[in-house]
Amino acid sequence: MAISAVSFILLSTLSYNFSYPVFGAMLFMMGSGMGLFAAPNITAIMNSVQPQLRGVASGMRATLQNTGQTASMGIFFTIVLVSLTSKLPSAFTVALGQAGAPELIPFFIKIPPTSALFSAFLGYNPVATILGLFPKGSVSSILNPGVVTYLEGKTWFPHALAGAFMGALRMSFYIGAAIFAMAALLSALRGKRYIYGESTTAEMKEKSDMQYNLP
Repeated sequence: MAISAVSFILLSTLSYNFSYPVFGAMLFMMGSGMGLFAAPNITAIMNSVQPQLRGVASGMRATLQNTGQTASMGIFFTIVLVSLTSKLPSAFTVALGQAGAPELIPFFIKIPPTSALFSAFLGYNPVATILGLFPKGSVSSILNPGVVTYLEGKTWFPHALAGAFMGALRMSFYIGAAIFAMAALLSALRGKRYIYGESTTAEMKEKSDMQYNLP
């Protein structure tokens, strides 16, 4: 868990145009940490229940794990979208001002964060759609044709979104690192190795030996 927590912190240092080998090394580190935790944790769970109930315990453990994995995806996407909602208007304001199209700011700041995010993921640039909302011929009177071409290109929209998106993604990484650190602490407080029935057998044997040794 501690290794995975550190890997989340390292992921938060990446830029949007990261190097894949570095990213792959961080993912390998995260996977190694979770793998090193999984086997001993599952063993501890199975050892703590009666042998005849281990099938039920295994089923409940798998159910809770799958539920947690599915819920975590929704939680992390929610964190990203909520954070993106607060950062996106200012990001578009700066990007449009630098591109020489401040007239479009009122339209772009109304774009829902989910639409902006999936547009970037799918390689779709909504600028042409937004410009199509203007009356015919009015765009050329408002904006320079070179500016329109630049905005409708393949690079402007993802670059405008990148700063806000990475800030939102770092927030989710920080929260993930905190959760992993908490899990590591709880795991450390779990106690020593325990096997169901082993302590009872030892106590019974000790009592039997004491009774046998009585005069």
